[in-house]
Amino acid sequence: MPSKPPVVRSRLDQTLDRANCDVVLIVDDVPDNLSVLHDALDESGYTVLLATHGEAALQRAEQALPDIVLLDAMMPGMDGFDVARRLKASPRTAHIPIIFMTGLTETEYLVAALESGGVDYVTKPIKPKEVLARMQVHLAGARERRQARNALDAFGYASITVRVHDGKLMWQTPLARALLMRYYASEAPHTPEAVCQWLRRNAADVAAGKLSGEPPRLSIEQGPKRLTFRLHQHIGDSEGGGDWLIIMQEVSDESVMDAIALSFKLTPREAEVLYWVVKGKINRDIGDILGSSPMTVKKHLERVFVKLGVETRTAAAGMAMARIRQLHPQFEA
Repeated sequence: MPSKPPVVRSRLDQTLDRANCDVVLIVDDVPDNLSVLHDALDESGYTVLLATHGEAALQRAEQALPDIVLLDAMMPGMDGFDVARRLKASPRTAHIPIIFMTGLTETEYLVAALESGGVDYVTKPIKPKEVLARMQVHLAGARERRQARNALDAFGYASITVRVHDGKLMWQTPLARALLMRYYASEAPHTPEAVCQWLRRNAADVAAGKLSGEPPRLSIEQGPKRLTFRLHQHIGDSEGGGDWLIIMQEVSDESVMDAIALSFKLTPREAEVLYWVVKGKINRDIGDILGSSPMTVKKHLERVFVKLGVETRTAAAGMAMARIRQLHPQFEA
């Protein structure tokens, strides 16, 4: 008696319990193939999503962000190779491992599967135990990378992956998305031009062996906060520069201002003025930052001189810097 096709229940409107099981998207236009895999994976504790054509696969992957995709290579309309390329082109889905399912064993098709973004392949007729074994290998790696990215976000370190040759932002963590929007008003797949230039310059120096230590970091200031970028890891082959994992961190110097105020018995506004003097800003620039006139800044600074017992900006900055270094050794002037 032939097996019955599975009842396709949409789980996209439900909460996917990722803490207890992995989510698998199966893409195949043959109901019998879906049935066999669905039953095997469901019995093994996976949450299973189904798609019977390329457009549905892309839509479900974008909405549900599965942990892994089992993808039929040959389908009418949009084939599996095109689906894989589009999944890898989207920052939201580029990180998802893809295992191709194919009845074609010729080398050119297997190479095409890997070149379009697949990490592995299984041949038809499908053997569920083989599929489960292959999935476990790639899910373990994906799970570790996901946990690492989540941990980075939790500790305030955002991460992005950027392709060197065209500057395309391949994927980003939620914190990275928020920071890029706040500092650059930029969204994936576009990487801010300043970041692209910094990446290409340093990636070229790394490739040429010109750097013995860590490449210089990129920093952008926004008031008392600044966003820093550092090259963390080269990913993939070196053709065209490859991809780079970049770690971002936002640092706030508001605690430095509080320390200045307490140390020298300054008002909050006087502490802000002294902070920007330490940063090398002139009165006009400080006025622009604080939304006041250069004359008002000058009056605040005169009161700072009295409280510190100094007569010049240089002396005031020197006293403040010495105290800041004691309390915040990581501070960058």
